Amino acid sequence: MLDTAIVALRRGEPVLLAGRDHAVVALAAEFVDADNLTRLRALADRPLRMVLTRRRAVALGLARRDIGPGALPGASQGALSGAVSLALAPELSAAVIRNLADPATSLGVEPPGLGPEPEIAEGGELAAVALAKLAALLPAALVMPLMPAEAALARRRTDFAVVDSEEVLTRRAATARLHRVAEARVPLAEAEDARLVAFRPGDGGSEHLAILIGTPDPGGAVLVRLHSECFTGDLLASLRCDCGDQLRGAIAAIAAAGGGALLYLAQEGRGIGLVNKLRAYQLQDAGFDTVDANEQLGFDADERVYLPAAEMLRQLGFPAIRLLTNNPDKVAALERYGIRVVERVPHVYPANGHNERYLRTKATRSGHLL
Repeated sequence: MLDTAIVALRRGEPVLLAGRDHAVVALAAEFVDADNLTRLRALADRPLRMVLTRRRAVALGLARRDIGPGALPGASQGALSGAVSLALAPELSAAVIRNLADPATSLGVEPPGLGPEPEIAEGGELAAVALAKLAALLPAALVMPLMPAEAALARRRTDFAVVDSEEVLTRRAATARLHRVAEARVPLAEAEDARLVAFRPGDGGSEHLAILIGTPDPGGAVLVRLHSECFTGDLLASLRCDCGDQLRGAIAAIAAAGGGALLYLAQEGRGIGLVNKLRAYQLQDAGFDTVDANEQLGFDADERVYLPAAEMLRQLGFPAIRLLTNNPDKVAALERYGIRVVERVPHVYPANGHNERYLRTKATRSGHLL
């Protein structure tokens, strides 16, 4: 059901998200056009609502950074977590609605007046944004809230994918249920004695890989690198980041140490996906730094999770490690999930003329130890 809903959302089709006390029909905001906008408005005689992450709403000037409309209960001062829901005027066009979701089209454009203050998004509205993230789309959705009788009718329609809101909101827990599914010897340029082990999440999502190098001793503190996939840096040798240097350098360092593991994690662009990373690059070229670009898109500065990495290390038999990283958040995350980090091993590479600002932002705003 969830995978069907993700595919439908990525195709620009409406999805019915339902729970015990709510139901909404949602459409990915970046796919809104005149036809599906009319289709959604025909479901009920009430205003459509736009659901945005609180970060995106703040970037648009539609919500405040401090505690107020759109803040989650119990959130700290300045918290930007959660999502907000805004009523849309009937006359708003599809193009204007898309602009609310996509900063690449709305930079310098005054957002439309949207009436009352935004409300906290809950239930199906919150799940709609979470579903957009799972689909690697911009985290914004157009929704039509349904009454119980309307929801019952919508469930019987064959042109809507239907998914339980709770299944969407708990998806990340399922990603930690990993199964070791394949293993093969793969000699590498920097480490000829290497094996690849594939781990598949219990939710059927993208596989994570462990590159086992040499003969690591499970009884000691194994040298480990957590590396999130980076198509542009790892494969194309992009100079905008240091990912390619870090990947190849880590493999060489682990081989020189006599053994260890590199976990290659399926979370491109700090967890926002390749297409959204390219959108962030476009914003960076317009003057935003890495953190602000992600937040303009409506994402957290870093959407990655390390529970799957901890589970991979457990299954590999590595409860204590020496971690190749400059990022203290990785150390804290692994220890939170039960992996003992005996030592943080610095993993720094010089700037190349194109990534100075990127590295400076890592150090000054993301706390990396460079």
